[in-house]
Amino acid sequence: MTTGSPADAVPQGAPVTACDREPIHLPGSIQPHGMILVADPVTLRIVAGAGEIETLLAPHWLGLHLDEILRHPVSARLADPPGRDPGVTLRQIEGIDAVFDATIHRSPTAIIVELEPAPPTMPSPIEMLAAMENAAATFEHAFGLRELCERAARIFRQVTGFDRVMVYRFHDDGTGVVVAEDRDPALRSFLNQHFPASDIPRQARVLYVRNRVRVIPDVAYEPAPLRPFGNDTLDMSDVALRSVSPTHLRYLANMGVAASASVSIVRDGALWGLIACHHPTPKLLPLHARMACRALAGSLSRQIRAKEDAELFRERIRLRTAEDAIMLRLGSDISLAGLFAIVGDDLARMLGADSFAAVRGTELFVAGRSPRHADIRKIAAHVVDLARTVPFATDRMAEYLPDAVACQDLASGVLAVTMATEEPTVLLWFRAEQIAVVNWAGNPQKDVPVHPHTPLTPRASFEIWSEAVRGRSAPWTLFEVEAAGRLKRTMYDARQHRRLFEINRELMATIADNESLLLQKDYLIKEVHHRVQNSLQLVSAFLGLQGRAVGDAVLTSHLIEAQRRLSAVAMVHRRLHSDEHLQAIDLARYIGDLCTEIRSTMDGSWGAQIQLDLVPILMSTDRAVHVGLILTELVINANKYAYAGGSGPISIALEQQRARFLLIVADRGSGKSGQGTGFGSRMLASMVARLAGTMAETDNCPGLRVTIAAPIGEP
Repeated sequence: MTTGSPADAVPQGAPVTACDREPIHLPGSIQPHGMILVADPVTLRIVAGAGEIETLLAPHWLGLHLDEILRHPVSARLADPPGRDPGVTLRQIEGIDAVFDATIHRSPTAIIVELEPAPPTMPSPIEMLAAMENAAATFEHAFGLRELCERAARIFRQVTGFDRVMVYRFHDDGTGVVVAEDRDPALRSFLNQHFPASDIPRQARVLYVRNRVRVIPDVAYEPAPLRPFGNDTLDMSDVALRSVSPTHLRYLANMGVAASASVSIVRDGALWGLIACHHPTPKLLPLHARMACRALAGSLSRQIRAKEDAELFRERIRLRTAEDAIMLRLGSDISLAGLFAIVGDDLARMLGADSFAAVRGTELFVAGRSPRHADIRKIAAHVVDLARTVPFATDRMAEYLPDAVACQDLASGVLAVTMATEEPTVLLWFRAEQIAVVNWAGNPQKDVPVHPHTPLTPRASFEIWSEAVRGRSAPWTLFEVEAAGRLKRTMYDARQHRRLFEINRELMATIADNESLLLQKDYLIKEVHHRVQNSLQLVSAFLGLQGRAVGDAVLTSHLIEAQRRLSAVAMVHRRLHSDEHLQAIDLARYIGDLCTEIRSTMDGSWGAQIQLDLVPILMSTDRAVHVGLILTELVINANKYAYAGGSGPISIALEQQRARFLLIVADRGSGKSGQGTGFGSRMLASMVARLAGTMAETDNCPGLRVTIAAPIGEP
């Protein structure tokens, strides 16, 4: 319910609360330690302002030109193309009796100038650069993520001078925990304490990514309203002086905080965490210190990514090594039941499970400290269909199968895969319940209004409130789930090879018949594929002929566009048909092959224009179809709109964020024009919605950067 407490990121689909409806970007006032001037974006004449402008800057300011009142060529600076940072920093501005730091922000309806008192002294540029370099080296030399966060807390406290600095990491469910802290010993500690997701509204989470550093020098301030009155709808999303929600100010006062600052840690465009700074007395953080904090946060986020990626790489290598060691023991002369008897304990240990079980019909094999056989069979019957295509994984089985409450002490976590044998074979890994004691900074359920129209009131107590969480195990990582899927395929292939070896030895004639049937089936599949391709090519050719013959330029362009999209569908169908895995494919390899084929259909000048940076991700085929169509549409759009039908650089990146993937397509063309209400835009939106994903368009300076984010598996 605040904009500065260390908590964030409620999962998609969470209910909208009263806090989420508060228009915090339209406060109609500012914090009184500075001033703002609001100018018309065309004439650059001042139409509104806030703060002590008459006594500090100019007695008669309303209607003046920005160049005149600031004595600086503001119009020339605004003529420069905007960069990634929405603000433009000016040289220091001299007022009546003081000097001010000035920053300009562009908004759709106004030009906003922020003026803050400049500090009497500040470090030299060389000192600043040396300090930044030392801080970056300190981050780089940290051993592991926890030590990195501990070093970050110390460095940010040195830079800001605040008495308590916390590094707060968000969880997938919107809650989070203070993972590192540096403080004055006289202050209470929040280390390892959790904060609920409700402590931050959704619109504030968006602003944390957009406006990376926010400061409240005095929580007891009296807001300075915009003048003349009637300007309370001004969007102040990028304004550092923007007044803060009264609910948040009461929240900070309840914590015993008189001044606060927050610095966003953004990784791959998503909010990873916060640097939360508290001080028991009012305290300013000047512009140069805020800019240093922003730069340090960028360096910190890069090191966080490097260390998390290294940890994931080590985990993947460990799992691969364990898989190889197990499969080396599966020879042609051993059955699956024999393998389970030999390596059942190794299978459990490989995925960090407390026990392993295999169920096929009336047969049951167990290894480790497992649930009762009857409970195993109930769980297997529940997941047998869920785990046929992709693995089923949960750390709270009782929420899926109420009967599993009886065995949650041994099987709160379940990872399952189903092998397509004569009778389905279900492989199950179990993790025991981990009764976790979570220390919250105050009762997370207290002071939360039941009715959406109840006045907002922040939590009044932050004393440690402990909660015992039952029925949950340690969660399964994405790599562990992938390893279970690979084991299923490898075991299935090995079993098939063994069966073929036995049948070859005993029934050569039957094998010949089976091979004949397989060849016939393959021929039929190829024939169907050939007919589909011919039909698509025929329709595409008809559209091309019709486009040349119709004589209407607008209709011709629509027919040609339809022809290109039909060709894209044919291309996606052809690439998926050629893949040997029909249920799940490597999305990176698939995108690489698809881009190679896209190049072949375009002008020869596109040869080296498409650059790829792809991370291997295993994905079901039906979701990969949508990703392929989305990518093809984005490349067509770049060719059509960014380069007006010509060629130009296009960067395509595929990244992984925990259980989600990011597809990023960026060009260096003319940028976005219009709102995108045509057929292609509607088709893109529909395909992204089918993936339960989101699409964001940002300025690539120059050009357009489109980011598609969606779950890797079915939501």
